[in-house]
Amino acid sequence: LTMNDFSVHRIIGRGGFGEVYGCRKADTGKMYAMKCLDKKRIKLKGGETLALNERIMLSLVSTGEGCPFIVCMIYAFQTNEKLCFILDLMNGGDLHYHLSQHGVFAEKEVKFYAAEVLLGLEHMHSRFIVYRDLKPANILLDENGHVRISDLGLACDYSRKKPHASVGTHGYMAPEVLQKGTAYDSSADWFSYGCMLYKLLKGHSPFRQHKTKDKHEIDRMTMTVSPDLNDSMSPEIRNLLEGLLAREVDQRIGCRALKEHPFFAGVDWDQVYLQKYPAPLVPPRGEVNAHDAFDIGSFDEEDTKGIKLTEADQQLYRNFSLVVSERWQLEIAETVFEVVNQETDKIEQKRRSKKSESDSEQLITVSDCIVEGEIQRLCGPFLQTWQKRHLRLFPNRLEFYGKSRDGLVQKKGAELISMFDIRDVSPDFQRLQKFENCIVITLKTDQKVYLSSH
Repeated sequence: LTMNDFSVHRIIGRGGFGEVYGCRKADTGKMYAMKCLDKKRIKLKGGETLALNERIMLSLVSTGEGCPFIVCMIYAFQTNEKLCFILDLMNGGDLHYHLSQHGVFAEKEVKFYAAEVLLGLEHMHSRFIVYRDLKPANILLDENGHVRISDLGLACDYSRKKPHASVGTHGYMAPEVLQKGTAYDSSADWFSYGCMLYKLLKGHSPFRQHKTKDKHEIDRMTMTVSPDLNDSMSPEIRNLLEGLLAREVDQRIGCRALKEHPFFAGVDWDQVYLQKYPAPLVPPRGEVNAHDAFDIGSFDEEDTKGIKLTEADQQLYRNFSLVVSERWQLEIAETVFEVVNQETDKIEQKRRSKKSESDSEQLITVSDCIVEGEIQRLCGPFLQTWQKRHLRLFPNRLEFYGKSRDGLVQKKGAELISMFDIRDVSPDFQRLQKFENCIVITLKTDQKVYLSSH
């Protein structure tokens, strides 16, 4: 992938290393968010490890069940000056913004957000990832009001070694995270989860009263002061917050117990996963669901004017590019399949009116074939012989046709491979026997298909 594969729209956000834009993928028309990190700014701030870590964390969480509640990555690619993440587009603003506009949420409304965020954290923790930066500003809404956890820049894999760095946002960090040198795991996220729910209910962090900005005071209160869980709360949510905000890790409530907690009584978790519960707040369509767009600001290019990117700098990102195949297949299913199905419906109507099978077959061939041409395929019982094949690529399948001695395509006996039977496609060309530019397709049966353009 390159920048030419996308049409880039307006800027929708800015972070420490770059900007986020709305974009549209040229071939399918699918809308995404494009997060572009400036390599020079990364070098200026020594953020190479953070940038590469975000790419790794996103690749770990962007597949499997639980994805509906995390802003996932579909593609990653780079230019000479930028690292680019193609992510799920969330155009409904964040919970911090909506809290400032809507005011505090009722317990029933908080329960909706709590349930969806819980499933997102559960997915991360199942991959042995601790998020470390849970707060309303990192919870984004889609156009229907459902939420996803965003920005995995501070996330960490604890499968081999538990982290001990004090990172996160003051007022949301767990006591064990604040204690320098103390190892911790996913339990730290449940403390932050409690802080987030408290803010949605009360409008401020449980440890940041009177809008103090003194980080040391906020940390001191986190370590020593019990939060104010007053009588205006129901007994269920008060008990929930007491369990989440317990300073001692062994007394803190965890995911399994959370789902069974009385606060979530009556919640059908399958329905939550399918996003069947109506959102309490549906963002206004056609509006910028954020504070004044001019507040986004801009970078001072003078900061990086003297920064030079060397070959060694570029070498750091040699394995950055990635296609998440499961997400790519989903994109095809949501876009190309829909168009193809519409075209097929039109063709079927024509076929019925004309009652001509030959005409309909010709129409079907023309309508949904993306590309076709001659290729070489490695065949034979020991995969030692390259044979010419005529390949037709459709949105949902590959079709291989034999060739007659006089070079004509033999339409009978075509071999079909469904896209849903494909596990992986080699991201780089491979060398096989005498051919250099070979593509290796791995099926879910572990069978491999070798193709070359020679």
